Amino acid sequence: MYINFVTDENKNIYIRNWLLLTIYLVVIMIIVGGLTRLTGSGLSITKWELFSGIFPPLSLNKWKHLFSLYQEIPEYKLINSSMTLDQFKSIYWWEYIHRLLGRLVGLIYIIPLIYFTFKKALNKSSLISFYLIFFLIFFQGLIGWYMVKSGLSERTDVSHYRLALHLTLAFVIFVLLLWNYFKYKAYQDLNSYRKLPFNLPIFFICLIFLQIIIGAFVSGLDAGQVYQSWPLMNKSYFPDDSNLKDLFSLNSFNTPSLVQFIHRNLAYIIILIFIITATIIFKNKDFTYMRATILLVFASLSLQIVLGILTVLSGAQIILASMHQIGSIILVTTSLILVFKNSRIN
Repeated sequence: MYINFVTDENKNIYIRNWLLLTIYLVVIMIIVGGLTRLTGSGLSITKWELFSGIFPPLSLNKWKHLFSLYQEIPEYKLINSSMTLDQFKSIYWWEYIHRLLGRLVGLIYIIPLIYFTFKKALNKSSLISFYLIFFLIFFQGLIGWYMVKSGLSERTDVSHYRLALHLTLAFVIFVLLLWNYFKYKAYQDLNSYRKLPFNLPIFFICLIFLQIIIGAFVSGLDAGQVYQSWPLMNKSYFPDDSNLKDLFSLNSFNTPSLVQFIHRNLAYIIILIFIITATIIFKNKDFTYMRATILLVFASLSLQIVLGILTVLSGAQIILASMHQIGSIILVTTSLILVFKNSRIN
């Protein structure tokens, strides 16, 4: 007997739940991806096997084979030459879980999407948006392998540019999913209110995305470990191992101390833009509808600032660095709510 699960009355509920599940999985994948990087596990799987790679190694011979492949790359030869098989297993599982989550995100997303398409539960704009997200998820898998490949022949780590591309695309997918979730969720009518001037919410979240990119550079270059002090960098505002003129060259993005300097100062700019936005909201009665949201942004931004400082002071300790990345997810979420509310006003 054929059962029609999706009707005109309940389709939005199913779509919201599907989007929410995918969002949760993407968040978990970003967190696990960060831990994979922080634990030095990203190069432990040296082959890209889309289907056979689903199954973990179940025999000692399989483990020895995978370990022998890892022993061929520069990371093992130059850094981890004393690694044992048991130690290899510990880094292998991080990368395996990360890749498995990637496959799971793809399946959880595409199967309901095909069903909703077949049932004509989506309008044209939603179809375009949802299939764009699917393309980006697929493309993200290719970028992931492109990133890993950069560390298999000559380097002992992955390219920080490719790492930044991989992380940024993950956040783009997260934001698109969250935006569509907001669209399918009932919100109050805001047309009687005024929009914030100068597109401040959009400018604010763009700065946060730029900060995420620079943060990926910090992670990829291990720049969080070069200056373990705050607010100064070894008793100096500017890093003492670089010249000011170097800051204005493209090579600055390859210099750990300069990348950390840029990351710090971009955070100060973000704080300044937040203060300007919050002042406008609280000084003008036309923006009372934004006050609860800007307080959420304040809480998430404050948390992220504290975590960032603690991460620097600890020399990018794994737990704190991971919490700092989680903080960025929370900050992007609250900032996107601000952007979404502002966009609903004509």
